[in-house]
Amino acid sequence: MKVLVTGANGQLGYDVIKRLDSEGIEYLGTDRKSLDITSKEHVRRFISDYYPEVVIHCAAYTAVDKAEDEKDLCYSVNVLGTKYVAEACKEINAKLVYISTDYVFNGEGDQPFDVTDKPNPVNYYGQTKYEGELEVRNNVVKYFIVRISWVFGRHGNNFVKTMLRLGKDRDELSVVADQIGSPTYTYDLAQLLVEIIQSDKFGTYHAANEGYCSWYDFACEIFKQAGINVKVKPIKSGEYPTKARRPKNSRLCKDKTWSAFAYKLEDWDDSLRGFLDYEED
Repeated sequence: MKVLVTGANGQLGYDVIKRLDSEGIEYLGTDRKSLDITSKEHVRRFISDYYPEVVIHCAAYTAVDKAEDEKDLCYSVNVLGTKYVAEACKEINAKLVYISTDYVFNGEGDQPFDVTDKPNPVNYYGQTKYEGELEVRNNVVKYFIVRISWVFGRHGNNFVKTMLRLGKDRDELSVVADQIGSPTYTYDLAQLLVEIIQSDKFGTYHAANEGYCSWYDFACEIFKQAGINVKVKPIKSGEYPTKARRPKNSRLCKDKTWSAFAYKLEDWDDSLRGFLDYEED
């Protein structure tokens, strides 16, 4: 098997290529310098020349708040870039894995969103990721759309690293407590993705670590496991205004995923422990 990974320098892409390497699967990881996904001709030529059996498309514009101001850039990466990758995959009959997000949903209610629920994004980033999904469905037959949430990993910036940094400098922090979801460890997710690409079970899937929590709960658990004494104050979303609106309910139903594939992501707090143990080594 021959795999092309876009966005290989990102949190998820980094762990994906490490997983591919550990399993002896041939791969090529690209970043924005080696592959400009906003150039249709460059994408077509690059993918045609490498001729992968699978493309794992991790590259994305993910600055949720900046996306409200940088709409053209966000659209060119998340929608047009995905369209060009999808068209190139169709040309060579390659499988395509598109990494999507819980932000395609409106966040209403308190039940986990199923893969069959209708997307209705509440911010521009989520809208472009949903439009990216449509480009994949319209252009590729052999596709996997994998929606993920609240990602943290060893490479790059994330909520866990931010909390650890702030915890060293502050005695008290305020963290949003009315947004609920599932933290997802990229190390675990990469293992699932590598299993997925070796199958022909095409379709849309949800993937996140087991269990749900608020950002407040997440922060408290980070400090508890790290042994950092910080007072964490729960606040509502309205007390921490952001440029882009966030969905309050980011719960994802993973039943379809767990019934289709053997590897199941463990509880988020156990994965957090694994992440912190690795960071300390």
